[in-house]
Amino acid sequence: MILIGRRPLEAGPRIFKQNVDTWLVTGALEGNLAVADRQVFWDFNVTWSQNQANQRKFGAFNARKLALALGPVDECARIPGCVPFNIFGGQGPDGTGSITKEMLDFVTFVQKDESQQQLFDLTFNITGDLFDLPAGPLGYALGYEHRKETGFFTPDSVVSSGETAGVPASPTDGGFNVDEFYGEINVPLLADLPLVQRLEASGSFRISDYNLFGSNTVFKFGGNWRVNSDLLIRGSYSEGFRAPGIGELFNTGSRFDATITDPCSNATGATLVNCTALGVPASFVQINPQISVNTGGNPNLKPETSDNWTVGFAYRPSFVEEALGVESVVIEANYYNIELNGAIQALNAQDQLNQCVATLDPLFCSGISRGPGGSIVRFENQLTNIGRIETDGIDWSLTVTTEESDLGRFRVAWNNTLLDDFKEFTLGPSGALVGVQRAGTELGSPERGFVEYKSSVVLDWFFREFSANVNVRYMSAITEVCGGSLFDFGKQDLCSDPGPSSDNPGTNKIGSRIYTDVQVSWTPQFFDGKATVSIGVNNITKTDTPLCFSCDLNSFDGTLYPIPGRFGYARLTYNF
Repeated sequence: MILIGRRPLEAGPRIFKQNVDTWLVTGALEGNLAVADRQVFWDFNVTWSQNQANQRKFGAFNARKLALALGPVDECARIPGCVPFNIFGGQGPDGTGSITKEMLDFVTFVQKDESQQQLFDLTFNITGDLFDLPAGPLGYALGYEHRKETGFFTPDSVVSSGETAGVPASPTDGGFNVDEFYGEINVPLLADLPLVQRLEASGSFRISDYNLFGSNTVFKFGGNWRVNSDLLIRGSYSEGFRAPGIGELFNTGSRFDATITDPCSNATGATLVNCTALGVPASFVQINPQISVNTGGNPNLKPETSDNWTVGFAYRPSFVEEALGVESVVIEANYYNIELNGAIQALNAQDQLNQCVATLDPLFCSGISRGPGGSIVRFENQLTNIGRIETDGIDWSLTVTTEESDLGRFRVAWNNTLLDDFKEFTLGPSGALVGVQRAGTELGSPERGFVEYKSSVVLDWFFREFSANVNVRYMSAITEVCGGSLFDFGKQDLCSDPGPSSDNPGTNKIGSRIYTDVQVSWTPQFFDGKATVSIGVNNITKTDTPLCFSCDLNSFDGTLYPIPGRFGYARLTYNF
């Protein structure tokens, strides 16, 4: 079997343009009334929003027309506009070659896609105090919310008919609605005692009734201990519940080309036995490591649930403020521990294939089909409730704010996040959940990086109608598994720590990065402070975005790092 590939560089770059119109309309009523000798405060809120996007992709290829242009010349001649497509005439280093404009005019098209999401939200809340306790009034809050979300996606007719050579997609639409009731209570326990300026406990519940998922109730319990005016210690336990979104439920799918090493290539031993059971010939050798993977929504998804623990403190040392002559010095630190069950994610495509071959379990294999020669011809990688995620870490910050002076007022904030642990548990070969440590790694397919340490220093300046800020962001290094295809092309030395073969490709270090963003703003008083003009530049130092060999779409992880280069913007905001 011989694989011949050629990129039609003569067509130029693929250009994407997107126009997005976003509307948000809100209305609110609020008031208070006397009940016995207590005041009850109420508010009623209505929100409607719509986000509509029209996307254009220039330089898309029509696979049906491409097949005609590459087919018999006499058949092409009978079709108006068809020009035989010549891929064998060579190509120069500047991209010019045997593919002419006339050839491209027949096989390319402008892809036009449209999507829309709508939200309708209605809430009613009441708050007040029930009665007085020795340490203060017992406060409460009650509320109701009705929320409806809908959306649709309509791809180009060429795409929906399956004729595109790019990412296939089908039209989809869907929606859900939910009614929620909640209640909160805050109980003051002690006050004005030595080492106890105030001690209070809180509790809350939320009942959610979804038309797609039924009902669920979650609880939260917490406590605050204010030792004195400088120190506050707090902690909480809560149950979490997140229903799948419209895209997660109803997205009909899209394709990405992943670099995947097939375990059935040159298989031996138990792997060979399982590959034979999957219909793979014993002599199978993988020719092309790039496999088209379809991923998308899943209407059978279940909600995520979680158990969340937090403990932390806020410290405002008054003696330091007096010594420095500043308005405030605030030190905060919080530890979190979260166990998430039924996490909604797509399995790593390489892991899915490995598990399919190792276990023959339909959970992993049902979406993978092979042709007569053993090559993978279909790979479905839908979102699923993967099992469990366990994570914990620490967030801490230091914020210093100066007094107002002739030069204005300054604020410096140092914010930090330390990811101590992030384990994903999925079904292993034995059928039991197996945990994989993700902290400090890049998953690659789909792109998900887990940076262990993030830090930022933000300097804000406020002077009359003007303000400015500088934000310096740091992300520590992470490691990825070297793409097996690097070995196929003899480029394994690009990895920082390459392995001996594509079956054991080793790892690559994606180095740490520092990005700097700046912004200046003007809030003129003749608009009563309702209008603000802002101009800024992100990544003003033009720090390079690190390459990722395991990432399939952009050669970098767009969930962590900004688009390469500087990004300038201007923004006008007006609050009615």
